[in-house]
Amino acid sequence: MNWPLDPQKKPHVGGDRPELQAASLYLNRELSWLEFNARVLAEARSDQVPLLERLKFHAIASSNIDEFFMVRVAGLKQQLSGDVSEFAPDGMTVLEQLSAISSRVHELVAEQNEDLITNVFPRLAELGIVLVKPEAVPPDALALLDTFFRDEVFPVLTPIAIDPGHPFPHVRNKSLNIGVMLSREGASEAGFGVVQVPTMLPRLLAVQGVLTPSGGQAKHAFVLLEDLIARHVGAIFPGVGIKGVYVFRVTRNFDLEIDEEEAEDLLQTIQQELRRRERGNAVRLEVLGDPPASSLIKLIRALKLDPERDVYACKGLLNIYDLMKIVSLDDCRELRDEPFTSQLVPPLREADDIFAAIRDGDVLLHHPYESFDLIVDFISRAAEDPDVLAIKQTLYRAGGESAIVKALTKAAESGKQVTAVVELKARFDEESNIVWARTLEQSGVHVVYGLMGLKTHAKCLLVVRREKGRLRRYAHLATGNYNSTTARLYTDVSLLTFRQDICEDVSSLFNLLTGYSAPPKWNKLVVAPIDLHERLLALIARETEHSLQKRPSGITVKMNSLLDAEVIEALYKASQAGVPIRLLVRGICALRPGLPGVSETIEVRAIVDRFLEHGRIFHFTNGGVDEVYLASADWMPRNFHRRVEVMIPIDDAILRANLMEMLVVSWNDNVKSWALSSDGRYTRVVAKSDVPAVRSQQRFIDLAREKVRIAELTSRSSKRLHLFQVAPLPLDLQVLRVGRRKRRDKKNR
Repeated sequence: MNWPLDPQKKPHVGGDRPELQAASLYLNRELSWLEFNARVLAEARSDQVPLLERLKFHAIASSNIDEFFMVRVAGLKQQLSGDVSEFAPDGMTVLEQLSAISSRVHELVAEQNEDLITNVFPRLAELGIVLVKPEAVPPDALALLDTFFRDEVFPVLTPIAIDPGHPFPHVRNKSLNIGVMLSREGASEAGFGVVQVPTMLPRLLAVQGVLTPSGGQAKHAFVLLEDLIARHVGAIFPGVGIKGVYVFRVTRNFDLEIDEEEAEDLLQTIQQELRRRERGNAVRLEVLGDPPASSLIKLIRALKLDPERDVYACKGLLNIYDLMKIVSLDDCRELRDEPFTSQLVPPLREADDIFAAIRDGDVLLHHPYESFDLIVDFISRAAEDPDVLAIKQTLYRAGGESAIVKALTKAAESGKQVTAVVELKARFDEESNIVWARTLEQSGVHVVYGLMGLKTHAKCLLVVRREKGRLRRYAHLATGNYNSTTARLYTDVSLLTFRQDICEDVSSLFNLLTGYSAPPKWNKLVVAPIDLHERLLALIARETEHSLQKRPSGITVKMNSLLDAEVIEALYKASQAGVPIRLLVRGICALRPGLPGVSETIEVRAIVDRFLEHGRIFHFTNGGVDEVYLASADWMPRNFHRRVEVMIPIDDAILRANLMEMLVVSWNDNVKSWALSSDGRYTRVVAKSDVPAVRSQQRFIDLAREKVRIAELTSRSSKRLHLFQVAPLPLDLQVLRVGRRKRRDKKNR
């Protein structure tokens, strides 16, 4: 395999120790991300994964690559065309990165095509789910297809012949197109035409009466819309000879370029930019089949692409994400993962007064194992509660049909003071966030777009309530978005608290976002871009000092990406001091673990399973006095310096132990986990013969179900079940729990 990372690079040695800023100590960001997608593709190719789940992972891998080209590759090409000499910490030039990306993506595309064609599609066909060409459809069904084409498809098609009088048309981003090779009598060379496949029509057309390869009746059979159009291409271009057809797809630069200082109305400016980005420069051409070189050259020239680097010949089909329709077939449950419904867990499960339950003690929820509906319910109750005076919330990716947004509008319409910090620049969610912003404004919500030049990525909610003649505040902080859909698919952690030091900080954060007024000091929150970067560097340095002084030390963290060079250098220094460091990094990791004299005590693992790992949990041993934090931020320069982020310490001993146990379970995963080596390669973690198999996500599913089961068993004898951990607690934590309960009972008396 032509591996894009150079395992021969050695650290530059200066004096007795390697120079920790040497480029050879860092992995390239873009190539590291591609290895994440390679792990997704590995799940798609695994025989241990149910068949429709494999198809789902193929679709996700394809969609991921689309976004990668639309943003990351597009950005590199802009640097190249702008003659920007910008070096990443790994030292690769822009051209070197583009070449390495092309090489690796070509490998991944070939692997994906091979698996779909030789494994997934044949196995689906055996089970009665088939994709067929029109010519394989029985006559009666084919007649219905032809009628559908004549009545529903043909009227919306626009055939375009390319010649001096008809320039090459603008091809929409990610749209499917049919290239047609034409021949006219007397013409010196073959002509070329384009038909864009309509995006408003379904791509998968269900047909009846199709047989499987074994001769049985197919349960589900589909013809692709582009194949139906290709069947009738003679009617689309009448009077000319058709020499052949092929399907192609163009990916464009889809990032936004906004000068906020020049924008008088940010919402209107983003709307204009959204319309403009459909015309972004092409960055990739995918071609299905083997078109004639002359036709392909015309296409490449028209799109201004590099024929070696930017063109991807595919087999099977393009835009694999459209096959998610097959993944969701209702009668194929046995081909998917075991059904799982997020659990409604104590103490909120049985709470008649949700505010009293939160006053009783901080509540930690582990999504999607523990239901996000509890958070939606909290916001909905706050919207309806006459004692609630104000609600303030950040919205980064709210998604479609948001129950949370509806609750906020209801609260505003009932006279409450409601503030929503809507991030209009959340990539690929700009349009839906604009819709929500307008909806909220129309209902009387005070909508703001955060601080100029910064994205508001913090996930915070504040509820102000009048209780016994005085105002009290409740807060929710999370590692994931306020999006009910992704909350069922992403693993995240969230905290509901009544602690007034935290609530005061959350209130100050909203004042900062709406009025630029930062407090003189923060009680608990650590906020980016104010001091999050510095605090994390200090926490790592403290572990380094603990180790040098022979005190207990250690760092175990879980995040999506690790890229910041200063943080990586600090981790290298900690490793050189002997600090044991365990990094659970799902995606990008620029750190090289296991380098002699540099990172020998650092291990990096990544989990890919049915849910997307998304939570950020940081544990520092701190000389034996453990500190644990939740955060909205990954360890990347953009999170530290270009976003508003929040990190919150977990002071409750029981919750802290619970989070530490989450990290242990995740680290012990030997079924769906991958280990990173110093050369940038990932290999599956395999359970040793004497070690039981641990699949962390399944373990968390089981724990959530067990928590509910125990709650149901004990509900007869105890109305109030404050159960945060299913496994028996260590004695010292049991004592802490009893002590806290006694103090609470005394206070209530």
